[in-house]
Amino acid sequence: MWSGGPAMPSTMERLLLVQLLMVGSTLAQIEGCPFHCVCQNLSESLSTLCANKGLLFIPPNIDRRTVELRLADNFIQVVEPLDFLNMTGLVDLTLSRNTIDTIRPFAFGDLESLRSLHLDGNRLTEIREEALRGMLNLQHLILNNNQLVDISVAAFDDFLLTLEDLDLSYNNLHHVPWEGIQGMLCLHTLNLDHNLIDFILEGTFAELYKLSRLDMTSNRLYTLPPDPLFARSQVGVISPTPYTSTIVLSFGGNPLHCNCELLWLRRLVREDDMETCASPPQVAGRYFWSIPEEEFTCEPPLITRHTHKLWILEGQRATLRCRAIGDPEPVIHWVSPDDKIISNSSRTMSFHNGTLDILVTTIRDDGTYTCIAINAAGESTAIVDLKIIPLPHRGNGSITVLQQDPGSSDIATSAKTSTNATEGGSEKRVEVSDVTATSVLVHWVTDKSAYAAWMYQIQYNCTVDDTLIYRIIPTTSRHFLLKHLVPSVDYDLCVLAIFDDVATSLAATHLLGCAQFATLEAYPDCHSLHAHFLGGTLTVIVGGLIVVTLLVFTVVMMVKYKVCGSIHGSLPKVTNVYSQTNGGHPNGLLPLRTPPKVRGPKHRRMRGAKAAQLEHRTGDGVGGEAWRPAGTSAKTKRSSSLDLGDVSSSSCYSYTKRFSFKWTKRSRSVHGMLVQCTAPEGDAKRLEPFLNADELEESVV
Repeated sequence: MWSGGPAMPSTMERLLLVQLLMVGSTLAQIEGCPFHCVCQNLSESLSTLCANKGLLFIPPNIDRRTVELRLADNFIQVVEPLDFLNMTGLVDLTLSRNTIDTIRPFAFGDLESLRSLHLDGNRLTEIREEALRGMLNLQHLILNNNQLVDISVAAFDDFLLTLEDLDLSYNNLHHVPWEGIQGMLCLHTLNLDHNLIDFILEGTFAELYKLSRLDMTSNRLYTLPPDPLFARSQVGVISPTPYTSTIVLSFGGNPLHCNCELLWLRRLVREDDMETCASPPQVAGRYFWSIPEEEFTCEPPLITRHTHKLWILEGQRATLRCRAIGDPEPVIHWVSPDDKIISNSSRTMSFHNGTLDILVTTIRDDGTYTCIAINAAGESTAIVDLKIIPLPHRGNGSITVLQQDPGSSDIATSAKTSTNATEGGSEKRVEVSDVTATSVLVHWVTDKSAYAAWMYQIQYNCTVDDTLIYRIIPTTSRHFLLKHLVPSVDYDLCVLAIFDDVATSLAATHLLGCAQFATLEAYPDCHSLHAHFLGGTLTVIVGGLIVVTLLVFTVVMMVKYKVCGSIHGSLPKVTNVYSQTNGGHPNGLLPLRTPPKVRGPKHRRMRGAKAAQLEHRTGDGVGGEAWRPAGTSAKTKRSSSLDLGDVSSSSCYSYTKRFSFKWTKRSRSVHGMLVQCTAPEGDAKRLEPFLNADELEESVV
């Protein structure tokens, strides 16, 4: 039935409208979800799940209304500010196990509602000051299993009062921003294990009353400073605050030095015994809580070396040294002659190893300095005398040298470019000329109306050495020749005028001007070089000739010996050699010989001649006797027997062998065949055997 009012939609139309709205919502959701990701809209909160999708970067089409975003197990390398732009409602962000090595400044600048940030398992090496800016309500920050080496002191400033859980374990941290951790008043859990931390700032945990777990396992802690947190961790101690009743502390795996500095910790009542001592040797390897208190000892400091007395010209650098040993390592302080501890300044520097440097000495620095070495067991002192040699001045005995500092006389670097010109013009006051490799001539001019100088001082140094060299010049000179310079080096030189300061009655200096120059190169003497070279060459040549001559001579002798040996064969065989005796031969008998054959007249004449020769030599007439039968007796002569064996009469021997035969001509007795080689090799012949015994014997001389 029709009426005048608007027509009411039917039930069918309502169902169709609802279906259209649902399809539109689904399409909108599909358009806002990145590819390969899963988007869930549960309880009015949108979750975007993109874990383990092989992403190389953060998808740009993520719905800005996302509350939970999971991007773990991908290959994201860089986090840019545009990645999370306008995502003010994001609460939970997971970027774990990616390859992130860079976080741009203010990359999380719009995440003001973020509560949890997971960046573990990445490749971060540093956290800069602006990297974590903008997260004002962050409560959980997980940065473990990275490669962190440095964290900025102000990196956690935006969420110091809200952070409850901080995990920096398994990194390469040597230092931690302890100043920032001190301000995390809501911190519940702090994990710093498996790092390279070797120092804890004293009082870091004093105000962290909500801290319930502190893990410092496996670091390089040498000692632990006293802190109320350790006292609250004792068994049976009632917590002074209602936040927590128990505190879990873990600091095992550190090279603790168990001396008197850790006695306070040993006196606490604890149940765990996992901590061990690494030093000193008497307690090394033992459980910390099992060592008696009396073994936690220290050694007072002992100064082993120090400067006794040092003389320094005014204006030069003075270095005082002091070395000390002790357990724990002593801290060294210096006390000035006016009983004040010397601190670092623009003129003095005190180092941890006990060295004190006074960069520019003055008259007021003269006096006795005290080196004090202090540790937990006591202190030790040593005295060092520093004597300042003042610049020469015309004193009348009424000058008080300790009234006022006359000022530095070193080269002023700011004056090197500006003081070389006069106030009214461009004339140079200091000039250099005649520059050689080792010398230079310096000229200067002065303004006598301004300063009544009574002495000049030249200061110069080279670019490779900062040591200043001083030269004092009388006022009668306006030039000076500097010698003994280093070749091929740049020098800085300044000239100062020394005068009497009327106000202080001290010797004051005024800079006249500066100059820069470079010495020439030094070339060696070529003639001397050639002479040395020639002498060495001649020595080598002469030595080589001698060596070659010796080698040639040796080779020739060896070749000659081998050739001669191959021609003449082997040596004769010597047999039946008897020693020289009074009885002649064994058993008193001479060897039997066969009667000689009948010879002709020529042979008899030769035999008669030889017999006469033998008779003339020996003085008896036995040389004429023919043959003595074996049974007859004869006077035995003193002789030596030599049996040469069967030697070929035609053999020819070398000079050495002939000489060995010829020496027996003086005295010998041969039984058998006597063979010798005549002097001329071409006329060698066989001698006939002797016919009687007298021909075979000769007296022994």
